Amino acid sequence: MFDLTGKVALVTGAGSGIGRAIAQRFAAAGAQVQVADVDEAGGNETVALVTAKGGQAEFVELDVADEAACAALAEELGPLDLLVNNAGIGHVGTILQTTAADLDRLYRVNVRGVFNITKAFLPAMLARKKGSVINIASIGGVIGVRDRLAYVTTKFAVVGLTKQLALDHSAGGVRFNCICPGRVETPFVQARLKEYPDPAQAYREMSATQLIGRMGRPEEIAAAAHYLASDEAELVTGASLMADGGWSVGK
Repeated sequence: MFDLTGKVALVTGAGSGIGRAIAQRFAAAGAQVQVADVDEAGGNETVALVTAKGGQAEFVELDVADEAACAALAEELGPLDLLVNNAGIGHVGTILQTTAADLDRLYRVNVRGVFNITKAFLPAMLARKKGSVINIASIGGVIGVRDRLAYVTTKFAVVGLTKQLALDHSAGGVRFNCICPGRVETPFVQARLKEYPDPAQAYREMSATQLIGRMGRPEEIAAAAHYLASDEAELVTGASLMADGGWSVGK
């Protein structure tokens, strides 16, 4: 079930967290995974974790905000079967605590990054009439999240971009979906918790926003991505898969 043998995948932001978990999951299912990240050390660590278990993975250094670099990588790697746009950055603050530079910085990575890499690899997918593009959005792309003005703005854009891509190109044989995680215990979240006066209390409060009473795990988001990548999900395109522990239900 959900066999990815023979498929070539590119996962951006795969040097840690959700991206690393997706790379590991795809490789375990038989895919040949290109691990893309600006963090060479983290990317190579992901590759080592994959190959240690017999999987196939290679590291490629990539800044998704660099359109020329994305185009060059598409020329170098050739056609993909699976593209996971996971690379993303965050910012904490209301509009009064967010500068135009902050917003631009998030937009370049979270929105333009998805645009750049998808535009680079999509023509070959359409030529082959097959492929699955999975964008990692956020619960912040569906509902508001306090003090996350820039982040929420960009993630709403990712959800909209996913739906528009599906509308324009699914008839060409390529599927486009996004996953909207709630709070997931990633290195980013762990670092954020350390900034609070009482990290343990902050952890409990963050976990309590989700109906299941805990944060998600990167491996759980990877499982959702695995389904969307598989041939069993051929009916699914233009979807926003909520993987938020029920957070959005209570809003």
